[in-house]
Amino acid sequence: MMQTIPLQVAAMTARRQARPGMILMMIAMLLLPLGDTFAKLLTGVLDPLAVTMWRVIAQGLFLVPVAFFLRRRLRGAMFSPLVAFSGGLLAASLSSLILAFSVMPIATTIAIFFVEPLILTLLAGPLLGERAGPRRLLAVLVGLVGAMIVIRPGFADYGWVTVLPLLSALAYALNMIVLKRASLTRSALTVQCGATVFAALWLGIAVGGLHLGGVLSAVPRGEAIWPWGAILCAGAVAATCFVLIAEAFRTSDATTLAPFQYFEILTATALGFVIFGDFPDAATWIGVAIILGSGLYIFHREGIRDTEAPRRKRIVR
Repeated sequence: MMQTIPLQVAAMTARRQARPGMILMMIAMLLLPLGDTFAKLLTGVLDPLAVTMWRVIAQGLFLVPVAFFLRRRLRGAMFSPLVAFSGGLLAASLSSLILAFSVMPIATTIAIFFVEPLILTLLAGPLLGERAGPRRLLAVLVGLVGAMIVIRPGFADYGWVTVLPLLSALAYALNMIVLKRASLTRSALTVQCGATVFAALWLGIAVGGLHLGGVLSAVPRGEAIWPWGAILCAGAVAATCFVLIAEAFRTSDATTLAPFQYFEILTATALGFVIFGDFPDAATWIGVAIILGSGLYIFHREGIRDTEAPRRKRIVR
């Protein structure tokens, strides 16, 4: 009993310390679909790949003053092959997601993308040596079934485009692993800033080449001014969310913050309905519930692992 009280006090203190991070993460997740909405609007006057390029460039412009004011947190090499690879994965993930936005409802796209934590769980074993037990693997399988439920009714309407959020989730999960590796020798802010620069570079090369080849136009169609304002807004939202997430992870651990990413579906559904008239059908909501349930179970198992006594070495199930 004497040992239990200090443990309870320590747990309460940890929760209080993590509270600001949870609030910042919640705000970031509620804001993210706003940037996605601007991106979807832009695909009406601009090729999705060009939208991705301009969004990343705008995000980088807004990150420059942030990096200057937080320069004391910049540590390690910002430009290296590993960070360049991270930038390539970032470009691939965003391109796939924005291309899906151009055809599918935002909420449906994000619902499929929510398999990312499940994919990360599968990849963490062979790539990071983090073994998962049978219960967590079963949760991953159940979550993927939920994704198939979301994809199946949409496949008849949108075809192969429904696969794009899965590709985006795969690239994003791989990027999380790369970021974890890169952060061993440099700060997270350094990696993220460098990855943004490289993503803009790779996208600029791709879009520039396709533009010169006459495949697509790198600038919005028509003479309207609003697309450039929308690009700046999308970049500002992305940069703001990045800073909020970075600050959240600075004060709270990943296991505590991870479930809050599901708040994204709330704003995505609301904006999709108000602006585009889209609302997920019953099958989509069933699939979302399955994906969320399996993801939350995995985070629950992570919490159990983190609170277990260090001397008990075992596989997390």
